[in-house]
Amino acid sequence: MTAVVPLPASPRRTPAPASAATSVTAGTRPYDLVKELVIALVAVIVLTIGLAAVFSSPDEPAITMSRWATAAPADVVATAAGELAGTTTSAGYGAPYNMASDGQQLGPLTLQKWGGVRTPVDSAEDLVLTPLRHTTGDAALTSALRAWDGAAADQRTTWATAYGDALADAPGGDPARVTAGVYGPVPTLTSSFLRLASSGGLEGSLTQNGTFYGSDATRSLLLLSDGAFLEDQARAQSLGGDQWGMMNETGNYPGQPWMWLYTFWYQIPPFSTSDNADAQVWGLMMLLSLGLVLVPFTPGVRSIPRMIPLHRLVWRQPRRH
Repeated sequence: MTAVVPLPASPRRTPAPASAATSVTAGTRPYDLVKELVIALVAVIVLTIGLAAVFSSPDEPAITMSRWATAAPADVVATAAGELAGTTTSAGYGAPYNMASDGQQLGPLTLQKWGGVRTPVDSAEDLVLTPLRHTTGDAALTSALRAWDGAAADQRTTWATAYGDALADAPGGDPARVTAGVYGPVPTLTSSFLRLASSGGLEGSLTQNGTFYGSDATRSLLLLSDGAFLEDQARAQSLGGDQWGMMNETGNYPGQPWMWLYTFWYQIPPFSTSDNADAQVWGLMMLLSLGLVLVPFTPGVRSIPRMIPLHRLVWRQPRRH
């Protein structure tokens, strides 16, 4: 038989005064969260459509090698001659493509040089000669490549530089109007290069770079940047270095607004006249970003919201209710 032992009675809680219960519920009010969400969503959609209509980027087609060769054949020939002569921007750019120069500096800090050569590019070989070597069935081109490979480095530079100068002096840069001179195989190489670009074969040769899908656009962009055609297209869209345009052509959407502050500095001195603007603007943006991160710890700056209580225009004070 089991005995039942009564448990001691638990202490009862003292009821809260009626005045205390009243003070807890006095600050509540009805709130329609769904209604506010719908209003905010509609406002954001209308604002996005309006800003997209005013500030969106034009949907320009991509510049291909074939388009370049069709629109500016003389520029293609002149660029190829410059690559062979080693006088283009990419040939003397420095890291990460070569060690031809120290590159961008921030004061005594050679930032670009410190980065080292991570994407080695030989402008003459990788941008011109290698695509030509993939061409078959052209006896004149094969002979020109053999003559180029068999010549000394100084001789190659002399040929290509002389031909580049002759192109610059020719009316309209037309290769057909170049004065006679000792140019070696360079005219044959550059004319073959133009035909390759016109056929569309140059595009794949530059972008494939040993990969199956051919998604590396580094060499094609370097080649386009060495010519004048890309610069002309950029200036037509107000995207030149001394212009204020900005475009992020990734689709029919507005450009990236966060880029405006970065590109803004390029338009004003001393950055607009500096040879090291890239490094200087990068350093300034890093400094500004650090200042933004440290706002909660910066005396005076962290007190601005309390001194200028704009937030009270947005958030209602509970005492009003």
